[in-house]
Amino acid sequence: MHQTVQASVPEVFARRVEPARGLAQEAETVARACHAMATRFHGGGRLIVFGNGEAATDAQHIAVEFVHPVIVGKRALPSFSLTGDVATITGIAATSGFDDVFAHQLRHLAVRDDMALGVSPYGECVNVLRALETAKELGLLTLALVGGDGGEIARSPSVDHVVIARSADPRVVKEVHVTTYHILWELVHVFFEQPGVLDPRVVA
Repeated sequence: MHQTVQASVPEVFARRVEPARGLAQEAETVARACHAMATRFHGGGRLIVFGNGEAATDAQHIAVEFVHPVIVGKRALPSFSLTGDVATITGIAATSGFDDVFAHQLRHLAVRDDMALGVSPYGECVNVLRALETAKELGLLTLALVGGDGGEIARSPSVDHVVIARSADPRVVKEVHVTTYHILWELVHVFFEQPGVLDPRVVA
């Protein structure tokens, strides 16, 4: 029994090595997404987040990170999740179908300066993809956190910025996503703290 446990410990850690390296290799992609987000926030935009199942709780986690920073002195930035109102979700699902639960809300809540961030562990969630497509049509900045090979969401031309946690293990994907959205939060604030980055001035 002890020998089996010893053998499994390296395996558990090994499953996380390549996905973590993959995220590090996506540094430029993440930085570009953060700059685009900071620019939108600077212009009065809001971050709207959505996902299914465990990704629904990620969506709520992301929203609260931005609107209620845990680090003293960091500014609160407007963000909300589309996953928290069960009456709205079930009402839309009952009349329009579950595939439209996020897109419908975006059509009625979003404005052009906003951002839409979809979370999908496999990259194949139809309602997340439909919401991102709707957001793009409305003029929002669109972002996605996906897993596996990225799926249909990563291949969609409607997604401006996508970060893929390249693992078939949903637990590892979850861990990479949590790390990623904390980096998103931190880098957005880094851009806010650099004079002239978001509101450049002409220097004579």
